[in-house]
Amino acid sequence: MLLDLYHLLPPEGAKILLVLFLSFLTGLEREEHRVGNENYSFGGVRTFPLIGLIGYAVALLSAGEVLPVVLGFAVVGGFLMLAYRQKVATSKIAGFTTEMSALTTYLVGALVFREQFWIATTLTVASIFLLELKAALEGLTTRIPPQEVLTFTKFLLLTAVILPVLPNQEFGPFHIDPFKAWLVVVAVSAVSYGSYVIQRLTKGGGVILAALLGGAYSSTVTTVVLAKRATREDRPHLFAGATLLASGVMYLRLAGLVTLFNRNLIVILGPPFLALAAAGIGAGWLWARIPDAKTGEIARETEPTNPLELRAALLFGVMFIAMMIATHLVVVYLGKAGVYTLAGLMGVTDVDPFIMGITQSTGAGTTLTVSSAAILIAAASNNLVKGIYAHFFGDRKTGLQSLCLLAALSAAGLIPLFWLAR
Repeated sequence: MLLDLYHLLPPEGAKILLVLFLSFLTGLEREEHRVGNENYSFGGVRTFPLIGLIGYAVALLSAGEVLPVVLGFAVVGGFLMLAYRQKVATSKIAGFTTEMSALTTYLVGALVFREQFWIATTLTVASIFLLELKAALEGLTTRIPPQEVLTFTKFLLLTAVILPVLPNQEFGPFHIDPFKAWLVVVAVSAVSYGSYVIQRLTKGGGVILAALLGGAYSSTVTTVVLAKRATREDRPHLFAGATLLASGVMYLRLAGLVTLFNRNLIVILGPPFLALAAAGIGAGWLWARIPDAKTGEIARETEPTNPLELRAALLFGVMFIAMMIATHLVVVYLGKAGVYTLAGLMGVTDVDPFIMGITQSTGAGTTLTVSSAAILIAAASNNLVKGIYAHFFGDRKTGLQSLCLLAALSAAGLIPLFWLAR
């Protein structure tokens, strides 16, 4: 029926109706805002459609030229400035939102003439949302600390500013691609930032929730934090189980990152990663439920730290490139035995740069089998090292239990090597 009506109208009739409809919606919202407001307020259900029609008419008369539309925009802006001066003279509180929405309405009219219907409709809907959600949006300033805005801005800097300008081509004898290298930094940062945001939103969560989210952020850091906390709580089963659970989540994190950068590898590593994640999370949860001498809920004590420090991102990028170069040299001069040795040594530090380097080196110098085995060895080595950290930083009972549990998970992580060796 609407299509039949469209064909009955003159060529520009449907556009004029769309301009009237979209402008009227904005004017209606502003008219409702004026109800009960004794101070001067600009525009309503008549003024906004007129502004939209002016925008459409100027665009039509200028035959699509941009300069007349810009001049019309300036003229309408001049009238709006006069209206704003009147508002300031009669009211102690004078916002500029209505006048800005009127300028948007002018642009909507011009956009409809150019048949940019989706953009015109989206601008109108976004404007109405911004106008209607004034209280909720302004309330965010009291609920979101300034440092969180800075953290999100850093995330945008890493993803939307730096990444697009990097060249997507290989350089040098080691075939380093700046775009892919930084894309790895972005992916790891995104996973860590997502976990960080959830941790900030769940401040009241207990030790188990902290372990789940911490494993997605950094299982090594989470292990050290839990071990230090355990020295004051006398809850060895709870903290040892939470430590194992965090390492189980690490396998899910690694599976997600490997999937993003090498689909062939995840075909091989997917089943063992999922099995190890299930074993770590399941066994950790069951172990944490074993009663301790001391009972009661333990709230999370520490706040998560910002994972998006620019220096940390740059350091990760440097480490990733260094691992790619080291892996290439080891493959050339030491063979797969050297790759496995390097994988075992990398467990002492952050395994992400090494594992991400392996995902990029696969095919160029290492086979899928060697790369898969190296990733499993690095993860198993890291679990064993985390057990040592837990034993060193925690109390005697918690440290010993954590070391035994993580050593068992480390040994289980090496079992798939027997299938890869065939």
